[in-house]
Amino acid sequence: MNDLEKTVVSKGRRFLIRVETSHESRDYQKYEDIRNEIWGFPDDHLAGTRNMMCENFLAEGGSLFIGAFAEAADGGFAADGGNLAGFCYGFAGVVDKEIGFRELSNLRFYSQFAGVQKDYEGLGLGVLMKEFQRDIILGRFGIGTVICTYDPLTGINARRNVHHFGMDVLEYRVATYGEYGGLLNRSDVASDRFLMSWDLKKAPRGKIPPPGPSLREAGRVFRVDNHRLKGRTSELEFEVVRTADLDSPKAMLLVQIPVDFYMMLRETDVADPGVRRIPVEWRLQTRQAFRTLFARGYRVVDFLNKVGTPPANYYVLIKEID
Repeated sequence: MNDLEKTVVSKGRRFLIRVETSHESRDYQKYEDIRNEIWGFPDDHLAGTRNMMCENFLAEGGSLFIGAFAEAADGGFAADGGNLAGFCYGFAGVVDKEIGFRELSNLRFYSQFAGVQKDYEGLGLGVLMKEFQRDIILGRFGIGTVICTYDPLTGINARRNVHHFGMDVLEYRVATYGEYGGLLNRSDVASDRFLMSWDLKKAPRGKIPPPGPSLREAGRVFRVDNHRLKGRTSELEFEVVRTADLDSPKAMLLVQIPVDFYMMLRETDVADPGVRRIPVEWRLQTRQAFRTLFARGYRVVDFLNKVGTPPANYYVLIKEID
């Protein structure tokens, strides 16, 4: 097996993760199909299949397509997209536009899409694809930094990007993609994003140690109440953000976010303005908190998943020392 593909086992399931090498445009349709299946937003489509084929770094471009294929019943892997469980896509770019591509140190890789079909969620496939992507970027592209964005309210992405891979938050971007709908976004909730930098040569952070005295003494930025309300499909418990303390003198702060923001977006998509407003308030309150705290010298150093009772998600911020 060459470096362009790898068989992995996760929670008893086998997958083939491979770089797309085809020079046939029809073989790229599966990436647009799975992108739309995961995001459910046809207006935000990839380029046409012919253009995707040409932009492949193994053809004339600088893009990298990676697919994760689930093992079929007969023990094989269908590379035609029939068992495509997930994919990731990105391309090479530059930091300083004046230097351009003339210096290798000025290159970076922009990771634009990474997604897993619903039937394969919870298997760690997203991490495995990103680890494979890292190896290809280092080995084939010779690039040591990846840039990406993600919604800071999505704990599943924060867990992978901040806690596992140790990515650094470069900045908070407001309404990055304008009105963005579909299955994972909602047009009335602004598409704010963290811009992240991933040092590919840095070891993953791994498992977090038990909370120490400094973590127990950390200040909590938000007061959050849990309320049982009627959602789109049933009565559910929602986290409702109330007030914020942005003037704490503590060196370590915890910024809470919803346990499952994707579920919150779906279930609060109702006529009741009080319920519908819940994720909007989360966006506005966290936007103000992150922008204010970053300006005061705090930076994100970790992410804690489902700590406390009831479960909760927190970013850990530490004040930079002057």
